[in-house]
Parts: sequence; structure tokens; C-alpha cells
Amino acid sequence: MAAQRTQTLVLIGHGMVGHRLLEALAERGALVDPEVPDDPGWRVTVLAEEDVPAYDRVHLSSVFTGTAPDQLGLSTPEFLAGHGIDLRLGDPAEHLDTAARTVTTTSGTVVPYDALVLATGSYPFVPPIPGADATGCFTYRTLYDVDALTSYAERARTGVVVGGGLLGLEAAGALRTLGLTTHVVEFAPRLMPLQVDDGGAAALRATIESMGVAVHTGVGAAEVETDTEGRACLLRLSDGRRLPADVVVFSAGVRPRDRLAREAGLAVGDRGGVAVDERCRTTDPYVYAIGECAQTSDGRVYGLVAPGYRMAEAVADQLAGAGATVFTGADTSTRLKLLGADVASFGDPFADGRDGGPRTTEIVFSDGREGVYKKLLLGPEGQLLGGILVGDAAAYGSLVPHAGRRLPGPPEAFLLPAGAAGAEPPGAGALPDDAVVCSCHNVTKGAVAGAIAEHGLTDIGGVKRCTKAGTGCGGCVNTLQAVLDAAGVRRRKGLCEHFPELSRPELYELVRTEHIRSYTELAERYGSGGAGCTVCKPVVANVLGTLAPELGLGHVLDGEQAALQDSNDLFLANIQKDGTYSVVPRVPGGEITAGQLIALGEVARDHGLYSKITGGQRIDLFGARKEELPAVWRRLIAAGFESGQAYGKSLRTVKSCVGSRFCRFGQGDSVRLAIDLELRYRGLRAPHKIKGGVSGCLRECAEARGKDIGVIATAGGWNLYVCGNGGTDPRHADLLASDLSAAELFALIDRFLMYYVRTGERLERTSAWLERIGGGTGHLREVLIEDSLGICAELEAQMDRHVAAYRDEWRAVLDDPAALARFEPHVAGVEFLEPGRGRAALIADGTEAALFRDGDGEVYAVGNRDPFSGADVIANGIMGSRDGVPVVASPLHKQEFDLRTGVCLDDPAVSLPVLPVPGPSLPARP
Repeated sequence: MAAQRTQTLVLIGHGMVGHRLLEALAERGALVDPEVPDDPGWRVTVLAEEDVPAYDRVHLSSVFTGTAPDQLGLSTPEFLAGHGIDLRLGDPAEHLDTAARTVTTTSGTVVPYDALVLATGSYPFVPPIPGADATGCFTYRTLYDVDALTSYAERARTGVVVGGGLLGLEAAGALRTLGLTTHVVEFAPRLMPLQVDDGGAAALRATIESMGVAVHTGVGAAEVETDTEGRACLLRLSDGRRLPADVVVFSAGVRPRDRLAREAGLAVGDRGGVAVDERCRTTDPYVYAIGECAQTSDGRVYGLVAPGYRMAEAVADQLAGAGATVFTGADTSTRLKLLGADVASFGDPFADGRDGGPRTTEIVFSDGREGVYKKLLLGPEGQLLGGILVGDAAAYGSLVPHAGRRLPGPPEAFLLPAGAAGAEPPGAGALPDDAVVCSCHNVTKGAVAGAIAEHGLTDIGGVKRCTKAGTGCGGCVNTLQAVLDAAGVRRRKGLCEHFPELSRPELYELVRTEHIRSYTELAERYGSGGAGCTVCKPVVANVLGTLAPELGLGHVLDGEQAALQDSNDLFLANIQKDGTYSVVPRVPGGEITAGQLIALGEVARDHGLYSKITGGQRIDLFGARKEELPAVWRRLIAAGFESGQAYGKSLRTVKSCVGSRFCRFGQGDSVRLAIDLELRYRGLRAPHKIKGGVSGCLRECAEARGKDIGVIATAGGWNLYVCGNGGTDPRHADLLASDLSAAELFALIDRFLMYYVRTGERLERTSAWLERIGGGTGHLREVLIEDSLGICAELEAQMDRHVAAYRDEWRAVLDDPAALARFEPHVAGVEFLEPGRGRAALIADGTEAALFRDGDGEVYAVGNRDPFSGADVIANGIMGSRDGVPVVASPLHKQEFDLRTGVCLDDPAVSLPVLPVPGPSLPARP
């Protein structure tokens, strides 16, 4: 059906699959050029129900953890305009007339078509139970749902998710993120019944329950009970139990949105879905259906994005005239992070040889202690039929391309923990070229290898741009890196252009072993030239801060070190989007006196600061101007506080429950231990921030297993868990040692932290560090317990020196007039500028400028207002060089500006005004 003239294509629905169709048509040159009259091709009108363009629903839950909705966007105005696409938001199709070939929208607009594609997706199924439409009941499918749920949850305490499948567990994670006590109700006897078996579900359940989410399986929802105002308050289950439920989220499956097709007389499946053939064509030859609204030629309705993309490719081929691609079924491999648990399934993991099927063999690895379950299912000829991975899905990318083939090595090589004997799966070289490495976009290993060779690709970003592999669920990224490695692409280990051959651990060792005491000395001896940048300067500042006791250095703002610091470390507070700062005093273990609470309230009141209790059991004060910070610190120090170092790549907090002091279940004094841990490791600068937690019993109320250092009391002492992480890529911590005494615990943590400080890469959390160094916790036990490298005593001694040298950084500034001068709002004259460090100044006409002096004495003046945020912060950015050009980086989002021209090197359409360099005398602040 290739367009020989300009024809009209109507696309109903602008979700992920619908937008992929537009991209596929553009890639095939099948869309009109809006600049060419009567250009042969398709002119597309898109009728969208939502009032925002297509966005990434796969990562919808990330909005709950801070991702801005526009960051999920898949479409751009430039793409739409460049291909003449008419996107009509908020005006969905209401009626389809296949005889007249027209669509009528809810606004009454009639749109004719030459071809039409239904990409209407699905709608959430809400069980027909009493009260399901009460206030406080939600579904979870769109950005609107996220916004409505977030707003309502502000006045709720408990939430119940009805449905324990993929979306249900994502919804449970969302409720937990919103601070609600959370329950999951699943009618089937196990969680995720379509993806995992009993063993996988048991491991998943244990992990989820350890995070405080209550799971109820084998039971259904019977009624939503309401209060006198009609709001949900209880959920009655089919077994008669009643759960508190201020919020109820229904996530009990979806149904195809096929109403338009039904009413138009098109064939639909018995259980819903617009019936299509292998070319995704409906019973009307001018109408196609793709994605979750379609029942494909194999009789299935696919609820995953990857099959939808394959359908979009098939239709694009038809409309472009090639017609070679067909859709007869798809791989339903899935990998997700659900409530911190890595879960994956692929192939047919439930084939068991019964009912006359082929004989199968199960290979299972299970570690109930760590919440790990892995199963591979092999056919009679040894071919890989499918698999299930729960708790550790690192092998997913290596296994999926082998589905339907014999594994190139023993199955246990893919299942055993990293570092275990025999746990060395074959690399990408063992994959045939026709193996699909990205099932979301159906990209083969051969296609990736070809792109690497043809375009000289050197990193994952380049592979994504050229092939789209890795831009869907992201589960294949490790395999893509393996293909790069197999192609002989050398991974760049250097930090930046100023240290192109040295990684952070290597820089650390050079500074430590050669007693290098400044950035200048390090750059002269091992750098490649230039004035440094926003990457290497803070890294070197961090290393010098960590090794200060070894090198005889003082405060992090002494001398040249001040010019290395990012804005947060320079002003010992967290910069916010408006250029003000937040102040977080240390509250060890969350223990605080009434007098200190009063003092915090008075400081917030007197300085007009917004106050908020943090997730780390501290109180954050927002909105302080730079010049206010010393006055705020003085009052806090007088009340017994010190810097909480929330601004640094250092220890943040050690969270605790009340433990044996008050809790009837407590087996250890978690508060005392948390305080002792926080006071010992405060001020320790590391590759990334460090968080800790101490729980007084196995009920884990302090969420210690989501921390870099997690300690849990037992009847025999303390269990130490390491390398956990919350945030955007959650990971449960691994058990390093059990039943430790307090002395043994501190010694082992000393070693662990110092080993991480020595070997961690820039901005590498302990969770990523553990995966990178190889060997897992087995390697850590060898180094830190068995002392295989002979460095344990050295690591402990280094920590002792750090503890002895600790000094509160706020108090040190208050005691140093030179350091205090940096907090003045404006510099008195250019003669007071420090090399490599900016200061704000008022020039003659009253304009606020950002002044910088480089190492040769050259002074630059540009506007102080960041054009991206509107905050007056440019003077607080790091000065350096980029390809020989003197630059300053915005302290907010690191865009770099040429100090000679003001042009943004990351977006040349944006610039700073270049101002005349003032004389030595500057006007005072009015």
C-alpha cells in the first residue's frame, strides 16, 4: 500500500507503539516532506486521547522517585514538524466509519483517511466489586494516574494494591515510595503467576516482605468499604479479612481497547482484541491494528512493548511498500526491577514435558538467604527453552539471545554467583550473528557488530543511536557492551581530557603513594594539559580530602583546594534550583533532644527557611542564601549540631529503629550503634555518598538492607550487609558476615569503607562497585576477612587516622576569616579574585557579573544569571577548560560556557552576556 501520491494516514493513539510506527515510517522515507508540495508519501494525523505526546510508560514509576514527566517524552516538536505530522492531543476518536473511511473525534471533527492504524492500547480491568468507584480508588496506567495518586496519597496512611503481577508490584513500589503502609492482594496462589514459578515467587515474596510490604496470595478483593464521606477506608477480602485501605489501586490486568473496531463491524477475538493477520491488517484492508489492542495471527494479545514495536515495523513495511516484515508471534522476555528485586523471565519457562510435550530438564540455583532464585529449562537436545531469574538477573542479557539454541557452555556458568567456581559464562563471541540481543527492537548481534564496524562506534551511546538497541527496557545493555568488547573496542578508562589515561582509583593511588598535595602538582606530573574541568577537579578535591590526614592537609577549602570544589562543597551546603542552599545538620542515628528541635525551629523561623524531615531521620532547612549560611551555622553549632555533610560525597546518615530501648522485638540497641557508626565515619569522603542503617531485629524497620552499610541485630550479635542501594536502581545489600561483636563489626566496616574509597570509580555507589570489581561478596570476604591482599591492618590504621583528624567543616569556616570572605555576596574588587574560582560582583551600571581569573591572571566577566534556570549562580561554577577553551560550568546542571564569547558549548543557541572587565574598585551592594 505504498503511497504513490500524498495520502492521509490516521493513527488513533499516540502511545509508545503508535509513536514507534511514526519513527519506522520516517526511517523508511514513507512520510511526506512538508516543504515539498504534493510529495508522494503519507501525511499523518494522530488522534490522541491524552493531552501530552507519547511517553515511556515502561518507566512510569520513576516519576514517583523524582523523574520529571517530560524526561519520559518520546516525541519532539522537531520530529513532528519535520515529517508533517498533525498531532491532535486531547481529542480522541469516537466513531470509525469504514465505509466512508472517516473518523469522528469527540469534538465532532471528521477526519478522512486512506489508511488507518488502531494503536489504542488497553485499559485497566477493575473488578466489579462494591465500592470500586469510591474516592481513593485508582488505576495505574498514565501520567494522570500518577499525578492523581501522588496528590491523594498526601493525606493517606495505608494503601492496598489489588493484583500481584508486573504492574501491581510496580504500583506497590509507588505506594511505598509515597510513604504508605502497603499491602498486595493477589488472587493466584503466587505473585507474578504468568512470569515466575513457585520457587521464583517465593524468593520474590521474601524480598518484598523484607521491605515492609505485606503480601496476601490466594485471596481476592470482595468490597471497598467507605467512611461517612464516601472515601475508601477498608478493603474486605474474599476470606473475610479486612485491610486498612485509605488508597486502593486496581492493577488486576488489562483489556484491549477495541470498542471502535467492534462498533465499526471489524472482527474481534473471543476474549477481546482487534483480529489481525500476519501483516497486522484487520478484516478491513484499509485498517490496521498494533500493540495491546490487537489479537495477532497466533491468537494472542501481547501486553509488552517489544511485540508492539514488532507490529509497528510490520505495518510500516506495508505502508512503505516493502511488505517484507510480518508478525506471527513474539518473544515475551521481560526484565524489571520490582520493589528492589531484579526479576526476569524469557522463553517458555513453564514447559514441563507433560501432555505429550518434549522431555525437559530443570537446572536450578536457589539461595533463600539472599532472595535469589534462578532456573533454566532445557529441551531434550539441550536447547534452552526458557528461564526465570529472581534476585539476580545479571545473566539475562547473556541468556536471552541463546533461547531456542544450545548454550555455548555449561548451564551452571550462567546461574552461579559471580566469583564462584565455574561461574564464567561465554562472552559475546559465542553468540551467532543472527541472535537477537535486543528483543524490544529486534536487533541482532550481527546488526550491532556491523554498526560498530561501519560507524566506528566506541560506546553504548553510539550503539543506541545507530541501532536503537538498548533504548527499550535496557535489559540488553550489558550484552551490547560485550559485543563492543568482542569487537576489540577499547574501553576508555581515563577520567577526562585532562587525565585521559588515569581512572579515579589510579589517581588515588598516585596521590597516596607519592604524597602529592595539590591539583597543580598532580596535573603537572600526570595530566595532559589544560585548566581542569567539572569532572577532574572535584574528583581530585575528593581524593585530597580523603587523604588529608596522610598528606598533612587541613580544611577542604584551604588554599587551592577551594578552586577545585563543586558549589556544594565550596559552600558546605546543597544548592537548590533557585540558587539558594539547604542546610542539614547531623543528627546521629536520628536521636535529637527537645532543645535541639526548638533551636532548629527558631533558626527556620528567623531566616524564613522551609523545613522538612528527610528519609535519613534528619531535618533539612531550605532557602538559605549563600551569605546567610555562616549565621545559620553559628546558631546550629551553639545548639550542639555540626555539619551533616549532606553536600559531600561522604557518609550521609546511619538510620536506626528504636531497637531494644523501646521495641518489644528488639534484640540490640540499634540507636546506640547507629550513633557510634555515624560519629566514627562522619567526614569520610568517598567516590559517592554513603548511607547506613541499623535495625534492632530481623523485622528490619530501619531498611538496613537498602543501604551501603546495613547492620541487623541477631541473638548472636550483629549481621553486616553491604552494597545495598535505594534510589533509581535499587539493590538489596549482600550479607558479608554474621553474628559479629561490636568490635568485630567496626573493624570490618573500617576495612570495607577504605577498600571502597581506594578502588571505587568516580560517582560509583557501592552497589555498582561490587558488580564491577567482580567476585561479589566472595571477593570481599577474601580481601576483608581472610586478608588475601595483606592490607587489612593498613586499612584499619588509615581509618583510625581519619577519625583522629576529624574536624567539623562548618566550625572550621567560622574560625577562618579568609574562608568566611567567600560567603560575601559580592567581591570588593578584581584584585581579590582567587585563580580558578569565580565571584559575583556588581559592575558600574548595577549589573551582577560573574568574574573569573585564570592561572595566568586573565580576568573574564560574564552575566551571573544561568540562562537555563534563571538563578544567579554562574559565579559559583567550576572554572576550567574544554578543548583548550576557558569555560565555566553552571553549578546546577553543568552546562559549560565559553568565558570569551559567553556561548554555551552544550547548546550554542544559548549564551551568557559578555561584560566589560571592571577596574579594581567595584560598587558595594545596595
